[in-house]
Amino acid sequence: MRITAADVPALERGVALLGSGGGGDTVTVAVLLRRLLESGREPAVVGVADLPPDTLVVPIGIVGATAALTEKLPSGDEMASAVAAIQRWTGQRAQALMTIEIGGLNGLLPLAAAAELGLPYADADLCGRGLPRLDQASVAATGRGMAPAAMAEPGGQVVVLASASDAAVEDGVRAFLVSSGGWAAIALAPIPAGELAENTVLATTSQALALGRRALAAGENPDLPTLETALRGRVLARGRVLEVSRHVGPGERGRPGFGRGSATLADHRDGALLRLEMENEYLLALRDGLPVASTPDILSVLDRRTGVPLQCDLIRAGVEVDVVCLAAAPFWTDPRRRPLLEPRAYGIDCDPVVAG
Repeated sequence: MRITAADVPALERGVALLGSGGGGDTVTVAVLLRRLLESGREPAVVGVADLPPDTLVVPIGIVGATAALTEKLPSGDEMASAVAAIQRWTGQRAQALMTIEIGGLNGLLPLAAAAELGLPYADADLCGRGLPRLDQASVAATGRGMAPAAMAEPGGQVVVLASASDAAVEDGVRAFLVSSGGWAAIALAPIPAGELAENTVLATTSQALALGRRALAAGENPDLPTLETALRGRVLARGRVLEVSRHVGPGERGRPGFGRGSATLADHRDGALLRLEMENEYLLALRDGLPVASTPDILSVLDRRTGVPLQCDLIRAGVEVDVVCLAAAPFWTDPRRRPLLEPRAYGIDCDPVVAG
Protein backbone atom coordinates (compact mmCIF):
# COMPACT_ATOMS: atom_id res chain seq x y z
CA MET A 1 0.00 0.00 0.00
CA ARG A 2 1.00 3.64 -0.42
CA ILE A 3 0.71 6.16 2.39
CA THR A 4 -0.99 9.33 1.16
CA ALA A 5 -1.63 12.71 2.75
CA ALA A 6 -5.21 11.59 3.43
CA ASP A 7 -3.86 8.75 5.62
CA VAL A 8 -1.84 11.00 7.93
CA PRO A 9 -4.58 11.89 10.49
CA ALA A 10 -5.46 8.23 11.06
CA LEU A 11 -1.83 7.13 11.13
CA GLU A 12 -0.99 9.89 13.58
CA ARG A 13 -3.81 8.83 15.92
CA GLY A 14 -2.79 5.18 15.67
CA VAL A 15 0.89 5.71 16.45
CA ALA A 16 -0.03 8.08 19.32
CA LEU A 17 -2.19 5.35 20.87
CA LEU A 18 0.61 2.79 20.47
CA GLY A 19 3.02 5.23 22.12
CA SER A 20 1.45 4.37 25.50
CA GLY A 21 1.97 7.94 26.67
CA GLY A 22 5.48 8.19 25.19
CA GLY A 23 7.20 8.26 21.84
CA GLY A 24 7.16 12.04 21.42
CA ASP A 25 4.66 14.57 20.13
CA THR A 26 3.29 13.56 16.73
CA VAL A 27 1.66 16.86 15.74
CA THR A 28 4.66 18.64 14.22
CA VAL A 29 5.96 15.50 12.54
CA ALA A 30 2.52 14.82 11.04
CA VAL A 31 2.57 18.30 9.46
CA LEU A 32 6.02 17.63 7.97
CA LEU A 33 4.95 14.24 6.63
CA ARG A 34 1.69 15.59 5.19
CA ARG A 35 3.50 18.34 3.29
CA LEU A 36 5.96 15.84 1.84
CA LEU A 37 3.20 13.49 0.74
CA GLU A 38 1.24 16.33 -0.84
CA SER A 39 4.23 16.91 -3.11
CA GLY A 40 3.62 13.47 -4.62
CA ARG A 41 6.35 11.48 -2.86
CA GLU A 42 4.32 8.66 -1.36
CA PRO A 43 6.26 5.79 0.25
CA ALA A 44 5.24 2.21 -0.53
CA VAL A 45 4.64 0.17 2.64
CA VAL A 46 5.42 -3.46 1.84
CA GLY A 47 4.54 -6.51 3.92
CA VAL A 48 7.57 -8.46 5.14
CA ALA A 49 6.41 -11.61 3.34
CA ASP A 50 6.26 -9.67 0.06
CA LEU A 51 9.92 -8.59 0.20
CA PRO A 52 12.53 -10.85 -1.42
CA PRO A 53 14.35 -12.62 1.46
CA ASP A 54 17.71 -11.07 0.58
CA THR A 55 16.38 -7.47 0.61
CA LEU A 56 18.53 -5.46 3.03
CA VAL A 57 16.27 -3.46 5.37
CA VAL A 58 17.76 -0.67 7.50
CA PRO A 59 15.93 0.24 10.75
CA ILE A 60 15.89 4.02 11.31
CA GLY A 61 14.38 6.49 13.74
CA ILE A 62 14.88 9.30 16.22
CA VAL A 63 16.46 8.78 19.65
CA GLY A 64 16.71 11.13 22.60
CA ALA A 65 14.55 13.87 24.04
CA THR A 66 11.81 13.96 21.42
CA ALA A 67 10.39 17.14 23.00
CA ALA A 68 13.55 18.91 21.78
CA LEU A 69 12.59 18.05 18.20
CA THR A 70 10.01 20.85 18.12
CA GLU A 71 12.59 23.33 19.47
CA LYS A 72 15.44 22.17 17.26
CA LEU A 73 13.69 21.11 14.07
CA PRO A 74 15.35 18.59 11.76
CA SER A 75 17.11 19.88 8.67
CA GLY A 76 15.81 16.89 6.75
CA ASP A 77 19.26 15.39 6.23
CA GLU A 78 19.75 13.60 9.54
CA MET A 79 18.22 10.23 8.64
CA ALA A 80 19.85 10.19 5.21
CA SER A 81 23.20 10.90 6.88
CA ALA A 82 22.71 8.09 9.40
CA VAL A 83 21.75 5.64 6.62
CA ALA A 84 24.77 6.71 4.54
CA ALA A 85 27.06 6.18 7.54
CA ILE A 86 25.77 2.68 8.26
CA GLN A 87 26.13 1.80 4.57
CA ARG A 88 29.76 2.95 4.56
CA TRP A 89 30.56 1.08 7.76
CA THR A 90 28.90 -2.23 6.82
CA GLY A 91 29.60 -2.10 3.10
CA GLN A 92 25.94 -2.98 2.49
CA ARG A 93 23.48 -0.81 0.62
CA ALA A 94 20.02 -0.14 2.04
CA GLN A 95 17.34 -1.59 -0.23
CA ALA A 96 14.43 -0.77 2.10
CA LEU A 97 13.80 1.06 5.36
CA MET A 98 11.74 0.36 8.47
CA THR A 99 11.15 2.21 11.72
CA ILE A 100 12.80 1.30 14.99
CA GLU A 101 9.57 2.12 16.88
CA ILE A 102 5.93 2.39 15.76
CA GLY A 103 4.77 4.30 18.87
CA GLY A 104 4.85 8.09 18.65
CA LEU A 105 6.74 10.22 16.16
CA ASN A 106 8.93 7.32 15.00
CA GLY A 107 5.78 5.86 13.49
CA LEU A 108 5.73 8.85 11.10
CA LEU A 109 9.15 10.39 10.50
CA PRO A 110 10.87 7.32 8.99
CA LEU A 111 8.11 7.25 6.36
CA ALA A 112 9.25 10.70 5.30
CA ALA A 113 12.82 9.42 5.05
CA ALA A 114 11.69 6.52 2.85
CA ALA A 115 9.86 8.95 0.59
CA GLU A 116 12.89 11.26 0.38
CA LEU A 117 15.31 8.41 -0.36
CA GLY A 118 12.96 6.64 -2.77
CA LEU A 119 13.10 3.34 -0.87
CA PRO A 120 10.30 0.91 0.01
CA TYR A 121 9.21 0.76 3.64
CA ALA A 122 8.92 -2.58 5.42
CA ASP A 123 5.73 -3.02 7.44
CA ALA A 124 7.44 -3.91 10.74
CA ASP A 125 9.31 -2.31 13.61
CA LEU A 126 11.53 -3.20 16.57
CA CYS A 127 9.12 -2.33 19.40
CA GLY A 128 5.43 -2.80 18.50
CA ARG A 129 4.67 0.15 20.80
CA GLY A 130 6.51 3.03 22.52
CA LEU A 131 9.62 2.00 24.48
CA PRO A 132 12.18 4.17 26.29
CA ARG A 133 15.41 2.22 25.71
CA LEU A 134 17.15 0.72 22.71
CA ASP A 135 18.18 -2.35 24.71
CA GLN A 136 14.49 -3.25 25.00
CA ALA A 137 14.05 -3.57 21.23
CA SER A 138 13.05 -6.83 19.56
CA VAL A 139 16.56 -7.44 18.21
CA ALA A 140 17.82 -7.31 21.80
CA ALA A 141 15.10 -9.76 22.88
CA THR A 142 16.03 -12.27 20.17
CA GLY A 143 19.78 -11.92 20.71
CA ARG A 144 20.47 -10.47 17.27
CA GLY A 145 21.87 -7.34 18.89
CA MET A 146 21.84 -3.61 18.19
CA ALA A 147 25.37 -2.85 16.95
CA PRO A 148 26.58 -1.40 14.70
CA ALA A 149 24.56 1.81 15.00
CA ALA A 150 25.12 5.15 13.27
CA MET A 151 23.84 8.45 14.65
CA ALA A 152 23.56 11.83 12.94
CA GLU A 153 22.66 14.96 14.91
CA PRO A 154 21.27 18.28 13.63
CA GLY A 155 24.64 20.04 13.88
CA GLY A 156 26.23 17.64 11.40
CA GLN A 157 28.11 15.26 13.72
CA VAL A 158 27.96 11.59 12.71
CA VAL A 159 29.07 8.82 15.08
CA VAL A 160 29.19 5.04 14.55
CA LEU A 161 29.07 2.60 17.46
CA ALA A 162 30.79 -0.27 15.74
CA SER A 163 30.64 -3.12 18.22
CA ALA A 164 29.09 -3.25 21.67
CA SER A 165 26.55 -5.06 23.82
CA ASP A 166 22.96 -3.84 23.70
CA ALA A 167 23.41 -2.15 27.09
CA ALA A 168 26.60 -0.45 25.89
CA VAL A 169 24.84 0.78 22.74
CA GLU A 170 22.11 2.29 24.92
CA ASP A 171 24.71 3.97 27.14
CA GLY A 172 26.73 5.17 24.14
CA VAL A 173 23.68 6.71 22.51
CA ARG A 174 22.72 8.56 25.72
CA ALA A 175 26.27 9.89 26.09
CA PHE A 176 26.25 11.18 22.49
CA LEU A 177 22.89 12.87 22.97
CA VAL A 178 24.24 15.02 25.80
CA SER A 179 26.39 16.92 23.28
CA SER A 180 24.06 16.73 20.29
CA GLY A 181 21.21 19.02 21.30
CA GLY A 182 19.14 16.25 22.86
CA TRP A 183 18.16 14.18 19.83
CA ALA A 184 19.66 12.43 16.83
CA ALA A 185 18.70 10.20 13.92
CA ILE A 186 19.85 6.59 14.18
CA ALA A 187 20.30 3.80 11.66
CA LEU A 188 21.11 0.18 12.46
CA ALA A 189 22.84 -2.43 10.34
CA PRO A 190 20.75 -3.85 7.48
CA ILE A 191 18.62 -6.90 8.32
CA PRO A 192 17.82 -9.33 5.48
CA ALA A 193 14.06 -9.38 4.94
CA GLY A 194 14.09 -13.14 5.42
CA GLU A 195 15.12 -12.59 9.07
CA LEU A 196 12.51 -9.94 9.90
CA ALA A 197 9.74 -12.37 10.87
CA GLU A 198 11.95 -13.79 13.61
CA ASN A 199 13.49 -10.54 14.85
CA THR A 200 10.84 -7.81 14.52
CA VAL A 201 7.22 -7.00 15.30
CA LEU A 202 5.27 -7.44 12.08
CA ALA A 203 2.60 -5.37 10.28
CA THR A 204 2.76 -2.49 12.75
CA THR A 205 2.35 0.40 10.29
CA SER A 206 -0.74 -1.12 8.67
CA GLN A 207 -2.14 -1.97 12.10
CA ALA A 208 -1.50 1.56 13.41
CA LEU A 209 -3.29 2.99 10.37
CA ALA A 210 -6.29 0.69 10.90
CA LEU A 211 -6.38 1.49 14.64
CA GLY A 212 -6.33 5.22 13.93
CA ARG A 213 -9.10 4.95 11.37
CA ARG A 214 -11.33 3.11 13.84
CA ALA A 215 -10.54 5.61 16.61
CA LEU A 216 -11.39 8.61 14.41
CA ALA A 217 -14.55 6.92 13.14
CA ALA A 218 -15.72 6.53 16.76
CA GLY A 219 -15.86 10.32 16.99
CA GLU A 220 -15.30 12.59 19.97
CA ASN A 221 -16.46 11.42 23.40
CA PRO A 222 -17.94 8.06 22.29
CA ASP A 223 -19.80 5.86 24.75
CA LEU A 224 -17.72 3.13 26.36
CA PRO A 225 -18.92 0.16 24.25
CA THR A 226 -18.20 2.15 21.06
CA LEU A 227 -14.74 3.10 22.33
CA GLU A 228 -13.85 -0.46 23.31
CA THR A 229 -15.03 -1.78 19.95
CA ALA A 230 -13.10 0.86 18.03
CA LEU A 231 -9.85 0.29 19.91
CA ARG A 232 -10.35 -3.44 20.40
CA GLY A 233 -9.28 -2.90 23.97
CA ARG A 234 -10.81 -2.40 27.39
CA VAL A 235 -11.59 0.79 29.27
CA LEU A 236 -10.02 0.73 32.74
CA ALA A 237 -11.59 3.97 33.93
CA ARG A 238 -13.51 7.03 32.77
CA GLY A 239 -13.14 10.00 35.08
CA ARG A 240 -11.36 13.12 36.26
CA VAL A 241 -7.65 13.20 37.09
CA LEU A 242 -7.37 14.10 40.78
CA GLU A 243 -3.63 14.24 41.30
CA VAL A 244 -0.36 13.95 39.38
CA SER A 245 3.00 13.57 41.11
CA ARG A 246 6.43 13.46 39.46
CA HIS A 247 9.98 12.62 40.53
CA VAL A 248 13.24 11.36 39.07
CA GLY A 249 13.30 7.59 38.75
CA PRO A 250 16.16 5.22 39.60
CA GLY A 251 19.12 5.39 37.22
CA GLU A 252 21.21 2.56 35.87
CA ARG A 253 24.95 2.14 35.43
CA GLY A 254 25.69 5.52 36.99
CA ARG A 255 23.41 7.64 34.81
CA PRO A 256 20.38 9.69 35.95
CA GLY A 257 17.00 8.01 35.72
CA PHE A 258 14.10 8.98 33.49
CA GLY A 259 11.26 11.05 34.92
CA ARG A 260 8.91 8.91 36.99
CA GLY A 261 5.47 9.68 38.38
CA SER A 262 1.89 8.65 38.99
CA ALA A 263 -1.56 9.93 38.14
CA THR A 264 -4.70 9.17 40.12
CA LEU A 265 -8.28 9.51 38.90
CA ALA A 266 -11.74 8.69 40.16
CA ASP A 267 -13.83 6.46 37.91
CA HIS A 268 -17.19 8.16 37.35
CA ARG A 269 -18.87 4.78 36.95
CA ASP A 270 -18.38 3.53 40.52
CA GLY A 271 -16.04 5.93 42.34
CA ALA A 272 -13.08 3.54 42.26
CA LEU A 273 -9.62 5.10 42.29
CA LEU A 274 -7.31 4.22 39.41
CA ARG A 275 -3.62 5.00 39.79
CA LEU A 276 -1.27 4.98 36.83
CA GLU A 277 2.45 4.50 37.39
CA MET A 278 4.46 6.07 34.60
CA GLU A 279 7.97 6.70 33.36
CA ASN A 280 8.35 7.78 29.73
CA GLU A 281 5.27 5.59 29.14
CA TYR A 282 2.32 4.45 31.25
CA LEU A 283 3.50 1.22 32.89
CA LEU A 284 1.02 -0.03 35.47
CA ALA A 285 -2.62 0.57 36.41
CA LEU A 286 -3.93 -0.18 39.91
CA ARG A 287 -7.64 -0.05 40.69
CA ASP A 288 -8.31 0.51 44.39
CA GLY A 289 -4.77 -0.75 44.99
CA LEU A 290 -4.99 -3.93 42.89
CA PRO A 291 -3.06 -4.28 39.60
CA VAL A 292 -5.46 -4.48 36.66
CA ALA A 293 -3.19 -3.82 33.65
CA SER A 294 0.51 -3.44 32.97
CA THR A 295 3.25 -3.32 30.41
CA PRO A 296 3.88 -5.04 27.98
CA ASP A 297 0.20 -4.32 27.26
CA ILE A 298 -0.30 -0.75 26.05
CA LEU A 299 -1.90 1.75 28.44
CA SER A 300 -3.19 4.92 26.85
CA VAL A 301 -4.93 7.95 28.36
CA LEU A 302 -7.38 9.78 26.10
CA ASP A 303 -8.69 13.30 26.53
CA ARG A 304 -12.48 12.84 26.87
CA ARG A 305 -13.28 15.97 24.84
CA THR A 306 -11.16 15.13 21.81
CA GLY A 307 -10.13 11.49 22.03
CA VAL A 308 -6.50 12.57 21.58
CA PRO A 309 -3.99 10.44 23.55
CA LEU A 310 -2.25 12.37 26.34
CA GLN A 311 1.46 11.90 26.81
CA CYS A 312 2.84 11.25 30.28
CA ASP A 313 4.41 14.69 30.50
CA LEU A 314 1.13 16.41 29.58
CA ILE A 315 -1.38 14.74 31.89
CA ARG A 316 -2.66 17.20 34.50
CA ALA A 317 -5.10 17.27 37.40
CA GLY A 318 -8.65 18.23 36.44
CA VAL A 319 -8.65 16.69 32.98
CA GLU A 320 -11.48 14.31 32.07
CA VAL A 321 -9.98 11.16 30.56
CA ASP A 322 -10.56 7.61 29.44
CA VAL A 323 -7.85 5.11 30.39
CA VAL A 324 -7.69 2.21 27.97
CA CYS A 325 -5.62 -0.95 27.69
CA LEU A 326 -4.64 -2.41 24.30
CA ALA A 327 -3.19 -5.89 23.96
CA ALA A 328 0.54 -6.18 23.43
CA ALA A 329 1.84 -7.47 20.11
CA PRO A 330 2.14 -11.28 20.13
CA PHE A 331 5.93 -10.90 19.93
CA TRP A 332 5.95 -9.67 23.54
CA THR A 333 3.56 -12.26 24.98
CA ASP A 334 6.25 -14.94 24.58
CA PRO A 335 7.42 -15.69 28.17
CA ARG A 336 11.04 -15.64 26.96
CA ARG A 337 10.71 -12.02 25.84
CA ARG A 338 8.21 -10.57 28.30
CA PRO A 339 10.81 -9.90 31.06
CA LEU A 340 12.33 -7.09 28.93
CA LEU A 341 9.09 -5.10 29.19
CA GLU A 342 7.37 -6.27 32.36
CA PRO A 343 7.08 -3.87 35.35
CA ARG A 344 10.24 -5.15 37.05
CA ALA A 345 12.25 -4.12 33.97
CA TYR A 346 11.39 -0.56 35.09
CA GLY A 347 12.10 -1.13 38.77
CA ILE A 348 8.46 -1.64 39.75
CA ASP A 349 8.06 -4.61 42.10
CA CYS A 350 4.95 -6.10 40.53
CA ASP A 351 4.20 -9.11 38.37
CA PRO A 352 2.91 -8.33 34.88
CA VAL A 353 -0.86 -8.44 34.50
CA VAL A 354 -1.46 -11.00 31.80
CA ALA A 355 -4.65 -10.44 29.79
CA GLY A 356 -6.74 -13.57 29.61
